[in-house]
Amino acid sequence: MAQLLAVTDLHTQFFTRDGVVRAVDGVSFELDQGETLGIVGESGCGKSVTALSLMRLIPQPPGKIVKGSIVFDGADVLKMDDDEVRSIRGNNIAMIFQDPMTSLNPVLTISRQISEALELHLKMDRSESRKRTIELLDLVNIPSAKKRLDDYPHQFSGGMRQRVMIAMALSCNPKMILADEPTTALDVTIQAQILDLLKNLAREFRTAFILITHDLGVVAGMTQRIHVMYAGKIVEKADTGELFANPKMPYTWGLLRSIPRLDEHRKAKLLPIEGLPPDLIAPPPGCRFEPRCQYRRDVCREKEPELKHIPNAKADHEARCWGTQEGGWLVNTDWRREIGDVQVIEEIKKEIADLPPEAKREGDGETPPPDKPKVN
Repeated sequence: MAQLLAVTDLHTQFFTRDGVVRAVDGVSFELDQGETLGIVGESGCGKSVTALSLMRLIPQPPGKIVKGSIVFDGADVLKMDDDEVRSIRGNNIAMIFQDPMTSLNPVLTISRQISEALELHLKMDRSESRKRTIELLDLVNIPSAKKRLDDYPHQFSGGMRQRVMIAMALSCNPKMILADEPTTALDVTIQAQILDLLKNLAREFRTAFILITHDLGVVAGMTQRIHVMYAGKIVEKADTGELFANPKMPYTWGLLRSIPRLDEHRKAKLLPIEGLPPDLIAPPPGCRFEPRCQYRRDVCREKEPELKHIPNAKADHEARCWGTQEGGWLVNTDWRREIGDVQVIEEIKKEIADLPPEAKREGDGETPPPDKPKVN
């Protein structure tokens, strides 16, 4: 499969009164044609800034891409002039922004906002673009698309506005779509519909997707590869199945432990990652996750680990951790057994041991509580 995008040593910084914020600090990755890549991490880790950098939408000032290259379809986006960049935005690269209510223009109709790109990039006249807009709204399952064509954003629900954003992104048949938290502020039913829609569109049109989210559960069934970001850096790279089956970064372990488990027999407490992300004006000198990592050692605070291949993992699985790299103290750690399920099970046993005998019998699921009346 041909390579579509290659990002190399990307540095995006924001120059503030308090100092230089290193929002994206040496990020590198590739994307093939028709591939779906997930970028996950906590809020503030640099996911959205990475996506905005790819389209050169960083506000200047205070932001600036200070170093690196973004080679898209054989050309470096950072070396293009403004007219060349505008010609690929919305045409070859499209973006589904995080909040559809603030991303759509409230004083323009839906028809006008979608048809503008068609007229600009595909040189359609007004009637052609209007017809194509109806087709796009039908494609993203907007009910009565022809009747809703001249409605304004406030007349649509949150889920419908997100569908309109997807229609706009698809309007010019782009080679790559950046989806930045496409299910934010939507209820779980609408989230599932939007994710199914994106998945089907990626399969049908062979469009490359970069799905940006803080939720590992969202990318589980959507992506082929996952990159985990923390404090402006990529800390783990792997195929989706490999990352869920064999994660090799303590930060990734923390993200996975914080996901509710539907296969748990009893209600178990979620295990959050303690502490806060570091200040990107003055990040730690060593591993950036070291202040929050319960497995840290002296080397972690003294020197930053490189992103490299990990033992007991697939060839393309890389992580930025001294403990799981060759010779590290976490190489053979079974994170589920040693720091995951066993800890939860012991907590449950302790809670049960403290209960009175009557409560134990009623909650054990095997013998019914005494003197409980039958229901005919």
